[in-house]
Amino acid sequence: MPIPEPAPHGAAITLKGCAKTFADGTRALEPLDLSIAAGETLVLLGPSGCGKTTTLRLIAGLEAPDAGGVITFDGADVTRLPIEKRYVGMVFQSYALFPNMSVIDNVAYGLRVRGVARAERLRRAAAVLEMMRIEALAERRIDQLSGGQRQRVALARALAVRPRVILLDEPLTALDAALREHLRAEIDALLRSLAITAIYVTHDQAEALALGDRIVVMRQGQIAQIGTPRDVYFRPADAFVADFVGVTNRLQGHVREGWFETAAGRFVHSGGDSAHATVAFRPESARLCAPQDAPLRFTVAQVHFLGARQRVVLTAGDARIIAEAEPHMALRAGDEVGLMVDSSSLVAV
Repeated sequence: MPIPEPAPHGAAITLKGCAKTFADGTRALEPLDLSIAAGETLVLLGPSGCGKTTTLRLIAGLEAPDAGGVITFDGADVTRLPIEKRYVGMVFQSYALFPNMSVIDNVAYGLRVRGVARAERLRRAAAVLEMMRIEALAERRIDQLSGGQRQRVALARALAVRPRVILLDEPLTALDAALREHLRAEIDALLRSLAITAIYVTHDQAEALALGDRIVVMRQGQIAQIGTPRDVYFRPADAFVADFVGVTNRLQGHVREGWFETAAGRFVHSGGDSAHATVAFRPESARLCAPQDAPLRFTVAQVHFLGARQRVVLTAGDARIIAEAEPHMALRAGDEVGLMVDSSSLVAV
């Protein structure tokens, strides 16, 4: 009997007290509370082994949470519901395509499992292939496809079941950098046009910042921070988040009478007096200038020309920071430079 299809909209998802301990005693996930809005793209970001894929598999129904954990879709408890009854689409890192099937049969496979009649499932599969602009590949075998084409087929298969939720587990990892960036933009545009709730797992900070309405940064089975890409990038909750999401500079010194004093100089600081203080900021929040015009002075240690910009390594005593400069600025190792830092970008860590 065909499984009834839900209304075509993204589902609001909640996880309450969801922990995961495997049979061998490994604790993959500490008790986790998380709410995902209908139609939101949420990115789970973190290093290997932090619990992000386990969280995704709990939402999918591929794993069950420890006793007491509850998962709901639009308020309905789906904790013990199998994946095929949750109406989720899933794109795996390996794509998990069937080599003995044609492209269109791969895309139609989820509909076949759900009991959709052959003519209807082929019609719907063809429509999704056209939406993904790969209809010309319909009769090809999987081994005749490039990596980018396989990724599109895997995404088409996930969308063919008209899911309320789409789950993507590092789907671009196997692709080269240029193709990864191109397909990332395609996925972003597609998800926003369909208004499906999407959960995207990655360890790539650029993907997370580009795709997420919100980012969940995870560490050792726990949530380290949840926020918009701008919040997570410019207002990291702690040193781990600051270091994991992009390049972070740190200046160590002390605060006295409203001044932060360091080996490179001093600048106004609103914190209370402290014998040991550290502030952090991103490279793009700093601007190079003439030494006499700046509160901080450094020596250029290295210059890396990156085309549209230069990345400059600066030192002063034990301090070592990275700044960015315009591509035409003449800089050499040993030059003395000044540094201006946007005070609003400073974060105490």
